[in-house]
Amino acid sequence: MQERLSGEKEQMSDLKKYVATRKETDEDFARNYNEGYQLFKIGVMLKEAREAAGITQEELATRLSTKKSAISRIENHAEDIKLSTLEKFASSLGKSLEVRIY
Repeated sequence: MQERLSGEKEQMSDLKKYVATRKETDEDFARNYNEGYQLFKIGVMLKEAREAAGITQEELATRLSTKKSAISRIENHAEDIKLSTLEKFASSLGKSLEVRIY
């Protein structure tokens, strides 16, 4: 078990090194990686908020008058998501949306 964990840490370290090197040498990669990561974080935050509220994707879809596949798409591919959609998503979970620029 310990050997497997050590191997996983080495792989993660190798991945981090690769990404860092690629970001330093490839401007397009760096820009796309950072943008993709931000979108990924938004989807993760939405999923975590839904799960913390104890609501399934199906239940949330019903509340938002949409399909489960639309909720899945928002949580997994938060590209081009409208601010109004984020507000409805948050509101349906009994939450509010806060946008910050810093």
